[in-house]
Amino acid sequence: MKMDSRLRGNDCIDAITREKQIKGGSRNSKIELIEGLNPDWNDLYPSICD
Repeated sequence: MKMDSRLRGNDCIDAITREKQIKGGSRNSKIELIEGLNPDWNDLYPSICD
């Protein structure tokens, strides 16, 4: 997974909006989100450094 640092305009606003939604959610909803995308809780940092 490569992070795209070229967010502009609405993409940036959408990202901030989504971040606020996630931060406002319950701990359980955050865990469900993580497990839906990364069920084994693998460390994803190395994949964004490539």
